[in-house]
Amino acid sequence: MIVPYYKSTDRAFTIVNGDCFDVLPEFDFKFDMIFADPPYFLSNGGISYHAGKIVCVDKGEWDKGGTPESIMDFNRKWLSLCREKLKDNGTIWISGTHHNIFSIANILTELGYKILNVITWAKTNPPPNISCRFFTFSTEFIIWARKYPKVPHKYNYALMKAINDGKQMTDVWRFPSIARWEKSCGKHPTQKPLALLSRIILASTNRGDWILDPFSGSSTTGIAANLCCRRFLGIEQIEEYALLSRLRREEIDDRQVFKTFKGKLKDLSFESSHDIINEPCAEYGIDLPF
Repeated sequence: MIVPYYKSTDRAFTIVNGDCFDVLPEFDFKFDMIFADPPYFLSNGGISYHAGKIVCVDKGEWDKGGTPESIMDFNRKWLSLCREKLKDNGTIWISGTHHNIFSIANILTELGYKILNVITWAKTNPPPNISCRFFTFSTEFIIWARKYPKVPHKYNYALMKAINDGKQMTDVWRFPSIARWEKSCGKHPTQKPLALLSRIILASTNRGDWILDPFSGSSTTGIAANLCCRRFLGIEQIEEYALLSRLRREEIDDRQVFKTFKGKLKDLSFESSHDIINEPCAEYGIDLPF
């Protein structure tokens, strides 16, 4: 039986402390959208530049690389499990760099997904290239795919066009890395900005929809989901980050913090989301079976 590590009082945010390979087969529930930020397998002694200092880029044991075959097997396994948890019209978003994104794209096609777009996240404040031997790394990629080739998916075209000054939105998005206010409870080493996740969620879900993140980290996906009045299940195997997720979610229980966060996310001003403090997202549909 699955026991949540934390569930918000409105039941719109749930964290399970465990490995997604173990947790996902244990329940039968379908999600409208999945966002996954899987290991990039980059923690192999490299260095980067941060806050004026040269730093090691190792994130932890979970990000250490293996053989190409073991990495392919890892990606195939979690993508198969996630496909079983998607509604027929559901979509999945997967972030990566050139180190892992090509493997993931091949496996998505192999498993029967249909790739819709590959978003390029162009970082407006990338760290400098300290070796000066190649171009500065300033982008990450986010694959957007639907479960079935011929089952229509959700895409809030009009909203994306409104956000983009009345023009069709392209597949190149410009956002900075996480801001200081997003680290008020602590920081995950691969934390994504709330602005990026909010746009993904607004683009491909409706109010009250359920979103899954199998590699939840500090649950930026869940915070963005609740700010957009969507509901969230995150799976995180490291308890330190499950606790950080809980602290971040409890932070927005403060009505003023909630409003402040929403006010910092420009895209949300184009969507008339309900305030989940006044109208809990759990009222929009069925709850998780645990």
